[in-house]
Amino acid sequence: MAEARIDSLTRGRWWKWQVCGLLLLATMIMYMDRQTLAVVSVRVTQALSLTEQQYGTLELAFGWAFAAGALLFGWLADQFNIRWLYPTALIGWSTAGILTGLSRSYEELLACRTMLGIFEAGNWPCALVITQRLLDRADRGMGNSVLQSGASFGAILTPLVVLGIFSLADPNESIRLGYLAVMGGAGVTATGEPPTVWPLPFVIVGAVGLVWVLLWFVIVPPASLKAPEEAQSAKISSASAFAFLSDRRFFVLLVMIVSITIPWQIIRAWLPKILIESRGYSESATLLFNSIYYIFADLGCLLAGAATLALARRGFDVHRSRVLVFSVMAGLTSLTVVAAVLPPGPLFLGVLTLIAAGSLGMYPCYYSFTQELTVQSMGKLSGILSFTAWLLSSPTQPFFGWLADRSGSHDIGFAVAGLSALLPIVFLLVLWYRNPGSSDAA
Repeated sequence: MAEARIDSLTRGRWWKWQVCGLLLLATMIMYMDRQTLAVVSVRVTQALSLTEQQYGTLELAFGWAFAAGALLFGWLADQFNIRWLYPTALIGWSTAGILTGLSRSYEELLACRTMLGIFEAGNWPCALVITQRLLDRADRGMGNSVLQSGASFGAILTPLVVLGIFSLADPNESIRLGYLAVMGGAGVTATGEPPTVWPLPFVIVGAVGLVWVLLWFVIVPPASLKAPEEAQSAKISSASAFAFLSDRRFFVLLVMIVSITIPWQIIRAWLPKILIESRGYSESATLLFNSIYYIFADLGCLLAGAATLALARRGFDVHRSRVLVFSVMAGLTSLTVVAAVLPPGPLFLGVLTLIAAGSLGMYPCYYSFTQELTVQSMGKLSGILSFTAWLLSSPTQPFFGWLADRSGSHDIGFAVAGLSALLPIVFLLVLWYRNPGSSDAA
């Protein structure tokens, strides 16, 4: 571990943060590939005549594929050169994004969404191995915030990019959106049927990922991210690569990742539909607010990392700082209960921005907690946790759609989703412990 950090220092003081910047960009591209479907969900469901439950099944397929991919890439991240494995995953999910734009049936869309999930799962095991090797314990919260903030940057940019692509591909797009905002369906009659432009964002966003691969190999030279030699500083000293399974903190992390994945993924997949179909916002207003939502998500993510770093540098216990920040973010996420009963308007949108900050702000804390358990098996740990999270949380997507089909509203599922974020706080306070004598080693 020390050797890997010395290598990073010899490349310049800021080189490790440049690498973290690349992780941010990769995560941003990943989320743009993932989020494009949610942004154009209304158009896609209309074009392919999908029910709400079928749309939810697309997310289920993605989630279960992500779970399987997490196990695969979690194992690969500990066995193979991260410098090559990471861009391989990115090429895979970019290709899946491009193929999604070429889909012309529900079955083809389902296959592409499955492929996307498998390869996108490689982002987290690879990225967490990298931040663990590059950064000291106190810096990891900030490093993980930079990494995770790519998710919100991607979600911020996706609606804006989609609107731009639609406007360029369809000269009447802005006129049509104006009519639709004022007159509803009459806008289609007034401006003509819209062309089939929904596939274009998938192709264009997918192609951007291939450019990142070139940048990666320029900034990250060979042998710069080599693994530590038999991690003497490992949190759990054991010959077994799966020693963390016997640690009760592993169970805490299982509860945590499932509980924070549910609200983040539900809102990610359904927010445009909630705004358009349950609250009556126009498509253009929805896409613009979607970007605002993820700006606040990014602020929450960066604030969480900055807060834990600031508290640690002022002498606060690192673990307690993380628990405090996580608890605040979980409380904000649970405001879905309030948002679900509010009518459209500034108050409703304001509460949504607080939910955004909380739902992403929990992740940097979670990543830092995971990095306390092991050094030599970080990829396997991350993969198993991610596998469990997606395996258990993904069925909530078609169930959410089933509820919406039968109730005619998304509010019930939306209200319940955020409450799950409160559950890990209890487990952190009761079951988590610190290993004295090695707490700063990993």
